[in-house]
Amino acid sequence: MKTNLLSFLFIIASWLGFAQITTSPSAFNTTDAVTITVDITSATGCNSLNNPSKVYMHSGIGSDSNPWEYNVVGNWGKDDGIGEMTNNGNGIWSITITPKTYFSLTDAQASSASKMGMVFRNPEGNQELKASGCNDFSINVGTFQVTLNSPSENSTTIVNSGGNLSITASNTNGNANYSLASNGSTINTSTNTSAYSYTHSNITTNQNYTLTVTQGTETVSKSFSVLINPGTIAQAMPSGLENGINYNDSDASKATLVLDAPLKDFVYVVGSFNNWQPSSAYAMKKDPSSGKFWLELTGLTSQKIETYQYWVVDETPIANSPALVKTADPFSTLVLSPFDDSEISSETYPNLPQYPAGQEREVTVLQTGKSDYNWTVTNFEKPKKEDLVIYEVLIRDFDKDRNIQDLIDRIDYFKGLNVNAIQLMPIMEFEGNESWGYNTAFHMALDKFYGTEDKVKEFVDLCHKNGIAVILDVALNHAYGRNPMVRMWMKDADGDGWGDPSAENPYFNEEAKHSYSVGSDFNHQQDRTQYYVERVVKHWVTEFNIDGFRWDLTKGFTQNCSSSDDNCTNSYQQDRVDILKQYADYSWSLDASHYVIFEHLGQDNEEQQWANYKDEDGKGIMMWGKMTGSYNQLTMGYASDSNFNRMGHEAHGFDSKRLVGYAESHDEERLMYKNLQYGASSGAYNVKDLNTALQRMEALGAITLTIPGPKMIWHFGELGMNNSIFTCTDGTVSSDDSCKLSTKPQPQWDDNWLGNTARKSVYDTWSHLNALKINEAVFEGDYTITSGDLTPRIRVWNSDLPATELTDVVIISNFDTTSKTVNPDFPTNGTWYDLMDDTGSTSISATNAITLQPGTFKIYGNNLPKSLSVDDAPLKDVFSIYPNPTKTSFKINVEATQLSIFDITGKLVKDFKGSFNTSNSFNMSQLKSGLYLVRIINARGQQNTSKLIKI
Repeated sequence: MKTNLLSFLFIIASWLGFAQITTSPSAFNTTDAVTITVDITSATGCNSLNNPSKVYMHSGIGSDSNPWEYNVVGNWGKDDGIGEMTNNGNGIWSITITPKTYFSLTDAQASSASKMGMVFRNPEGNQELKASGCNDFSINVGTFQVTLNSPSENSTTIVNSGGNLSITASNTNGNANYSLASNGSTINTSTNTSAYSYTHSNITTNQNYTLTVTQGTETVSKSFSVLINPGTIAQAMPSGLENGINYNDSDASKATLVLDAPLKDFVYVVGSFNNWQPSSAYAMKKDPSSGKFWLELTGLTSQKIETYQYWVVDETPIANSPALVKTADPFSTLVLSPFDDSEISSETYPNLPQYPAGQEREVTVLQTGKSDYNWTVTNFEKPKKEDLVIYEVLIRDFDKDRNIQDLIDRIDYFKGLNVNAIQLMPIMEFEGNESWGYNTAFHMALDKFYGTEDKVKEFVDLCHKNGIAVILDVALNHAYGRNPMVRMWMKDADGDGWGDPSAENPYFNEEAKHSYSVGSDFNHQQDRTQYYVERVVKHWVTEFNIDGFRWDLTKGFTQNCSSSDDNCTNSYQQDRVDILKQYADYSWSLDASHYVIFEHLGQDNEEQQWANYKDEDGKGIMMWGKMTGSYNQLTMGYASDSNFNRMGHEAHGFDSKRLVGYAESHDEERLMYKNLQYGASSGAYNVKDLNTALQRMEALGAITLTIPGPKMIWHFGELGMNNSIFTCTDGTVSSDDSCKLSTKPQPQWDDNWLGNTARKSVYDTWSHLNALKINEAVFEGDYTITSGDLTPRIRVWNSDLPATELTDVVIISNFDTTSKTVNPDFPTNGTWYDLMDDTGSTSISATNAITLQPGTFKIYGNNLPKSLSVDDAPLKDVFSIYPNPTKTSFKINVEATQLSIFDITGKLVKDFKGSFNTSNSFNMSQLKSGLYLVRIINARGQQNTSKLIKI
């Protein structure tokens, strides 16, 4: 048997205190049958089972350091009978197992197993019961038990050099032999006794102790340590160093670590380079001026992966705070986790470094001499803000592998949709693996579940090659409990190494200062917090070439409110106006064209402060503009509450390019789900019919994407995604919001939605609308929105354009369940062209009566789009392309100064400028087979377009 994680007496006490778990017999071996009984009515202060129809024991067995190490039994969220317990009435449930057979243990595992871990759940897995402090339950395995009375098991005692340590222990089941080793050498033994006592005197170096207790063939080991206070080593820190790792550009054998840890007495750097056993040489020095701790590491090997932690000590901690915290570097760019890394596949993260054996919690990776990524695009020109069509993606739920490679492999999907920006939900190191990412712990580290740093850079590079900007969603309002800056100054009354910020924390509030709090609330009025945020911004902008940030939950950036005061949180707060301007300024100091987007969804008077900030310099901050409710009313077929005028900027009081309007995002229920659940009907027309509801999504695109200003699509809205946001992992829909964050199924690929005519039609329609929005300058102009009934109308115009171009667009729609005669109210007489017709051959004369079938729309322009128009100039009769079809290249029979190739959605795929004649050849070998439009312009400005087939 191996080292116990908790002492036997502590476990017994927890059973008696909470009356939750008992075993019969009370002590058992792996070959004995044991009945495990749980009382689900006993309060734990953490989670609960609310009158479940069944209770499942999700359990594992292993060593004291990891009770789940050898095997785990149970399928979370499955009602499959594995681990199902018997209902004994009155909230008492039990299960009888023989551990060796139940967990399929080998003989070696059965003889060494010393702990079982367990959690109890309902069949759906959306309710669970854990032990006090939100820990897994842990019970001893084996009839021979040892209790380390002093010091505590796995504890670290801090002593001054020359100090003493008293060790006492006891055992059950008769006398035993005790052997105490320190730093690998035996220093005391005691035989044939049930109680042990020894004092280690005159300790001058750090000690790692192991107390080994033997009774017959049974052996139990207990570990603990001593850390010597090295005293204050005052020495000025070299200039130019930042918090975290500072690599030496000229010497790969060196790196300097800097930690800002106010109120702490001393810090050791402990890692692979000192075999996780620090000597006084690894005690950090303290800079007298800044108070920061620092240490230069030497003797490192270039490109060798090293791991380390800080062991941070406060000899006189405030009540309920720990004296010692072992933590990774707050400024880590790569961390290894003992909790999550085992679930990361080698396909997603090849050659993932191993977590160092025998350590606890996250460790930081350090690697000198690492080569920089070789960027192929170094001068990316971002799309104009007013032309942005942003595609919001949760990598986890985008494709089956749930990693960044999935997005790389489907770049053609994004190009085909004609989006010009991709916004990734948080990819920074978060707690767990399959998460939305807002539970961030390390803001500068990539979460390894999505891939490697180089793979993310490859994705950004590929997007830039294809004219697509990359925006990151960042959660800098808060951090979660694994964050080192939480843990170094935390309240940890139960001593489990986790806790909330204490009164001493220089980064976080003890209590949130706003009413939407999650995790631990940053205090953004603290200089250290501001420094941290700016380092995070700099890292992603300079190291990953990220084009913009969407700042999550900006309402939380105030210090003026309380966790229970919605009115205060939602009202104008000058301190958050100021600090968020400061963060925007810092972003623009790194990249003048950086996109700054706030998810505020607050009062206009506050949002105007940001949207109009430095607008005269072409900057200004973009605001999220949610119109989900109004648009969903229309797609379901209801006129009430369907006014979507606030999809336009004028209702907000700032420029159109500052409002990122959307009908769907990750936070709202899917429109299609509600269409199918609650849609209206009239006769044979029923919105609850799938194909009917899908057709209405095409019309939705027409009255959202065409409104001037940046727009956003939530992934797979363009295919009519109809899974509820509350879909659970087993495909059911939870009656509450418990499955909101659950991993979603992948019908869009599994069921080949692109091969479904009705779904592909939504994709194609939105693609065409996106191409118009991005390529046609009219959509950067003025507009009017007439909404509030089932036949909304939009007019868009741009008076600054030449009269020969597309200067006026009218969009009409019918979201009723019966056909309607709609007045398009064309602003001028004459011919109006159907802009959804690629050929430009469909047109009508201005009229006041157009009949629209239910769920349809029309978009008309006073001229053909410039990117697709066929000019009536003299070129029309003489322009030709040869050979046509072609495999690799073609020539033209006239002179031209510009030749542009467009795909059938209107997206520009190649562009040639110069002085061309009949001898010039235009290569298109890299383009896919299909139909293209080739437009030429000559020196006189005459132009024409002709079709070309690539075979």
